[in-house]
Amino acid sequence: MLFDTDILIWVQRGNLKAARLIDTSPERFLSVYSYMELLQTAKNSQQHHYLKNFLSTFSFLILPLTEAIGHRALVYIEEYTLAHGLRAGDAIVAATAVESDLMLVSSNAKHFKPIHELKLRVFSP
Repeated sequence: MLFDTDILIWVQRGNLKAARLIDTSPERFLSVYSYMELLQTAKNSQQHHYLKNFLSTFSFLILPLTEAIGHRALVYIEEYTLAHGLRAGDAIVAATAVESDLMLVSSNAKHFKPIHELKLRVFSP
């Protein structure tokens, strides 16, 4: 399962439902874009360390940005930005899920619902 950034933010805020979702998932993936988002929100090196330790403890695999992911994200921007307001980061995360044949779990259903080939699990905190 590919986790959107918001799921890890819910965990950081103490949401037990999000923590259980991660804990019970047999495989945990994160887009490099989400990883960068999480790192840039850290206020100090201690928070960087905490994030890296959390991802390591729960065996998250960070998926890189590949040429195929970049191309698919561009197609999504062309198709969905004007009609649905899709942003670049969400296009990259969705493209990562589709190209990796993974289900994406996110609480931001509005951002991803227009993408028909995306397998989406909507998380409700």
